Amino acid sequence: MSYEIVNRPHQQNFIDWSADKPEVVVLTADLTNSCEVGRWRDTYPERFFSMGMAEQNMLGVAAGLAREGFEPWLHTFAVFLYRRPLDQLQMSIAYPSLKVRLVGFLPGIMTPGGVTHQAIEDFAVMRAIPNMTILEVGDATEAESVIDVAHAVDGPVYIRQLRGEVSRLFPKDEPLVFNHARVLSEGEEITLITSGIMTEEALRAMPLIKQKGVLVKHLHVSTIKPFNDPQVVAAVTSASKGVITMENHSIIGGIGSAVAEIMAEHGAAVPLRRIGINDTYAHGASQKHLMEELGLNAQSLVAAVEGLIGRNLHIAAEDLAAARVADVHSAAKAEAL
Repeated sequence: MSYEIVNRPHQQNFIDWSADKPEVVVLTADLTNSCEVGRWRDTYPERFFSMGMAEQNMLGVAAGLAREGFEPWLHTFAVFLYRRPLDQLQMSIAYPSLKVRLVGFLPGIMTPGGVTHQAIEDFAVMRAIPNMTILEVGDATEAESVIDVAHAVDGPVYIRQLRGEVSRLFPKDEPLVFNHARVLSEGEEITLITSGIMTEEALRAMPLIKQKGVLVKHLHVSTIKPFNDPQVVAAVTSASKGVITMENHSIIGGIGSAVAEIMAEHGAAVPLRRIGINDTYAHGASQKHLMEELGLNAQSLVAAVEGLIGRNLHIAAEDLAAARVADVHSAAKAEAL
């Protein structure tokens, strides 16, 4: 599997996109260059606000700016947008449904920073907040096009964004579409739902699984809330042997839970296998190491498929090893954090 690697797809793209939008302002919490808006600050200094390590205050200021007609785009690590400032997020931004865009970098286990920096339950928290829209990008094309989608939403939006070296899995002329999954393969036995970095990981295994004669319908989802895309509903309720979800998140409260809700509501009588973080905290290590240790990998997908179809596919780890897995310590990042 070989894809184009794009360095910092968000950085210059966001600068260009903002040029004719004077209402767009950026707030950061002492992570300007780490979240790829250092050049944005230099380009539009009058629209940039460095709030220091004071996330509660940052969200409150963003709410005030939104009420005055601005469109604040907050750039920081994902975990700092919903853990410490949860009250401000709920009461100041979500309750009045203000047009604030929360751009969260390093979602899930994409950082060696350990548990303080690993947003492994953000879907679970954000899905429970009324008025909140949740988007997650899976490649460079979506990292570039998600800003148009978020901009069009009349209310708060949380974005799981990618930085540094990012694979381009999808054609540049096929941007992210709100609440519309990408169909990556067709099949009626198993439905596979993946998001974010897990889609690239799943694509390592899919050609080998297909070669073994397993019919898999693979959907890549980028809109996590709302989660009522008719394509997804049809796919998870029509699979003959089972459904598999893969997410860079706890298996509790995320995409696996959202799919389980759909299956239960529609009476789907097939098993569900959730690949994700199994109710545990991670620790400081590389993305590649943590994906292997926590089972967020192609080998886990193969095992889940085998369990649903009841036979061994004889796909070894070395068969999956050749495909690229992005390393968290990217040459396109100013620093590991």
